[in-house]
Amino acid sequence: MPRLEGSCECKAVTFAVDSHTRYPFMRCYCSICRKSAGAGGYAINLMGDAATLTVEGTENITVWQATIATESGTEKSPARRNFCAKCGSALWVEDPRWPAWVYPIAGAIDSELPVPPQTVHMMVASKASWVEVAAGPSDSQYDGYPEESVVDWHRTRGLYED
Repeated sequence: MPRLEGSCECKAVTFAVDSHTRYPFMRCYCSICRKSAGAGGYAINLMGDAATLTVEGTENITVWQATIATESGTEKSPARRNFCAKCGSALWVEDPRWPAWVYPIAGAIDSELPVPPQTVHMMVASKASWVEVAAGPSDSQYDGYPEESVVDWHRTRGLYED
C-alpha cells in the first residue's frame, strides 16, 4: 500500500498515511469544502488508513467543525477538519462515523499522485456561481453525493492498491 507524505505550506506540520486509494478522482463543490480548502471552488480529498497516520508538529494543528443545517435547525458536523494554525493550510478531515479512515486534502500531499482516468464532480448543485465545472467526456457529475464509495470507485477501475 502506497505511503503518502504531506505538509502545510510553512512546514510546521508534516504527516504521512498509507492509502489504498491515492488517485485524486473527486472534486467536491459543497460550501464547506470550497470555503475551507477551496481550490478553484472545490476540494479534493483522498482516503488513508487512520491507523497509519503519523504527524509531526501536532502542537501547530487547529481543528474546525462546520455548522450544518439539519431538519431541527443547525448543529456541528462530526467531521473534524485539521488545519495548520500558523499558515492556515488545510491538511486532512477525520470523522468519528468512519474511524478507520482519514481524508487527506490532495493539495497538502507532497508525494507524487497519479492522474485519475476520470473525475467525479459531486455536490455540483452547491458550487459557487462563478465556478465552471470542467468535466471531461468520461467524468461524472452529481448534484449531491454519488452512491459509489471511494473504495468502490478505485476497485471498479482497477486502481485500488494493496
